[in-house]
Amino acid sequence: MKFKSEPIKNWFGFDRRERRSASILLLITILIFGFRYLIPDKNIELEDLTGSIPGAENLSELSSPEKISVSRVSKYYQAKESSDSSRKHQSRYQGKEIFTSFGNKTRDVKSGQKSDNRQKTLIDINTSDSMALVRLPGIGPVLSLRIIKYRHLLGGFARVEQLREVYGLQAETFELIKSRVYADSLSVTQININSAGYKELSHLPYFDSYEVTSILKYRELKGRIKGIRDLTDNKLISPEKAPKVSPYLKFDD
Repeated sequence: MKFKSEPIKNWFGFDRRERRSASILLLITILIFGFRYLIPDKNIELEDLTGSIPGAENLSELSSPEKISVSRVSKYYQAKESSDSSRKHQSRYQGKEIFTSFGNKTRDVKSGQKSDNRQKTLIDINTSDSMALVRLPGIGPVLSLRIIKYRHLLGGFARVEQLREVYGLQAETFELIKSRVYADSLSVTQININSAGYKELSHLPYFDSYEVTSILKYRELKGRIKGIRDLTDNKLISPEKAPKVSPYLKFDD
């Protein structure tokens, strides 16, 4: 079987115009792929950079080659700018006091020293109103009114520990507030035991009714009561009760 050569020649043959075009395309392709290898990477002397780029004297921080490529210099300055920006951001907080909260305590981050910003103002439970009392931890409006009511009943608090006697005030609450209050004993109203009647003596919650009766009978029989020992020695009150009632009694004629 014979193939005719004429058709094959027509398929792969080029005329003059087509050969010229193919040569031009081949030349352009060679130039494109060979451009990177025809032009070498330009090296720059380190001394030339020092005079033309600000801060180039710091290039000595690099691993000191005598010649440095442009790409390496570019990477170096990108890292340098990032580092400078970080230092500027940190410098905004230099010399400032930064505090973090730990309950009522604060810590100075710069110095590492603790400081107590809460100003402890002691409250006199004999003169404070309900608004002042409710500021105490664990004391609400109901408890504050009970404290004031019991204060009037006593004639004033002689000791802070008497808050334990307030109805509804838990021991845990007393432990929270005992260091924030005080009782001015000069505000306590005293009863003259040698002239007071039954009603006035009974008003003191520490006295039982039979004790008040015994005191009045003893006063009728013996006359003037000289001191708290007259009450305990004659068994008018118990020795345990004497420290409670003594701040509220006076023994004048």
